[in-house]
Amino acid sequence: MNYNQQKKAAKEFAARWEGKGDEKQDSQRFWFDLLQNVYGIEDPASFLRFEQKVKLSHTSFIDVMIPATHTMIEQKSLGKDLNAPIKQSDGTLLKPSEQAKRYAAALPYSERPRWIISCNFAEFQVYDMERPNDDPERIELKNLGEECYRLQFMVDVASSHITREMDISRDAGTLVGKLYNALLPAYGEQPTEKDLQDLNKLIVRLVFCLYAEDAGIFGRRNMFHDFLATFNPSDVRLGLTELFKVLDQKQEERDRFLEKKYADFPYVNGSLFSEAVPVPPIDQSTYDLLLNEACDFDWAQISPTIFGAIFESTLNPDTRRKGGMHYTSIENIHKVIDPLFLDDYREKFHMAMEEKTLKKRLERLKALQKELASGKYFDPAAGSGNFLTESYISLRRLENDIMRETVTDSAGTGLLGFAEEEWNPIQVSIDQFYGIEINDFAVSVAKTALWIAESQMMHETEDIMQREMDFLPLTTNANIHEGNALCMEWRDICPPPKDKVRLSSWETRLLLGQGL
Repeated sequence: MNYNQQKKAAKEFAARWEGKGDEKQDSQRFWFDLLQNVYGIEDPASFLRFEQKVKLSHTSFIDVMIPATHTMIEQKSLGKDLNAPIKQSDGTLLKPSEQAKRYAAALPYSERPRWIISCNFAEFQVYDMERPNDDPERIELKNLGEECYRLQFMVDVASSHITREMDISRDAGTLVGKLYNALLPAYGEQPTEKDLQDLNKLIVRLVFCLYAEDAGIFGRRNMFHDFLATFNPSDVRLGLTELFKVLDQKQEERDRFLEKKYADFPYVNGSLFSEAVPVPPIDQSTYDLLLNEACDFDWAQISPTIFGAIFESTLNPDTRRKGGMHYTSIENIHKVIDPLFLDDYREKFHMAMEEKTLKKRLERLKALQKELASGKYFDPAAGSGNFLTESYISLRRLENDIMRETVTDSAGTGLLGFAEEEWNPIQVSIDQFYGIEINDFAVSVAKTALWIAESQMMHETEDIMQREMDFLPLTTNANIHEGNALCMEWRDICPPPKDKVRLSSWETRLLLGQGL
């Protein structure tokens, strides 16, 4: 359902449950009703788990669990004070939230909740266990019609994947480090600075190929793996060298007699393979690592925001300190970009959705999409590009929300008035994102992270449009520049738009505040 439909359903739910609610008799009906009729869960019985056993000094039972989103609910009857301690079976006095936290601590780590809700049928108190010492957010049942979005996390399975994405991205970073360490000895006991730069570029190319085959960008899964499997370890060096050349050639520019195992790969563009980068000899152990461990890993599930920063960890720690690079969590990134521009755009989206007439609503949504596509986002201390990447992902997800309302029909089964196979509704582009970074490897990582983010967002758009869209060839994406931001003219890097520039990091705001 759309936002207006959800608000209406939430008001009706609040009216149904006003002044009623017994913990023993009504809990299941209450949560089934809420999840099915307000949040659109078709089969809440498979989504919710009631009375899950938990072993303390005795056996206790968790009132409600939502495993898919790591949410725990401690339910009390109407009229019970959620802030008052209640005597437990072991004699201790605990508030409902404290009771839930004790249950959480007794669960296996993988089952522990990110969210804890205490509820008495008239009020929801929400605790974010990423900030366990913060006061809870309070949502009153009578206000649910206007505030239903605040409980969206309960059913937002995509958000629950953040932890999984972090784990996958860390594992991917570990693999990158192993590849780096396996290849490094091939450059000799004392590799030069040029050797290390070449190795960094080679690692970026290998990671792109590993991601591209898993994400379907190359045309089919396991394509890169099957290509490598045609070589003996001693021949992989020449095979990769030739493949990198082919990936930078348009179909019409390729040798007409090119072997099929090369010719099947598409033209990539984007300057990723344009420079000649020597590939060192590959020994048996490195070949096994690449063919088995690296190719068997599912790179399509990584978070480009997180992975970009982890990718940097393959650099020598001394190099990291010299370049001033550091990792910023997604949560902290949003503390910057949400008040800077995202909150404003989201508010405009909700205001547009409240328009009563279809014509006016579509006009405002299309105007907002055009506004999203008109801004420029600049980070002069870009690092691995995680501020830029997360900003791009957030804007594209908002654009996807707009397209659900403006492009697809009411049933979500087709396009409104469009039949051209080549038609592309996406307006937000990675070309809107600019950065300066002093470390050459980080520049390559930032570009790659943006490309990966673009690919993942295109897949989400394909699900909305119910049609495939071409990702390759890449756009040039030359907007991440290598250099010292304090010695460069920013206007030459990111020509300001006529109205305003969106700043994507605290460093930018600080530098501007100092008049630099």
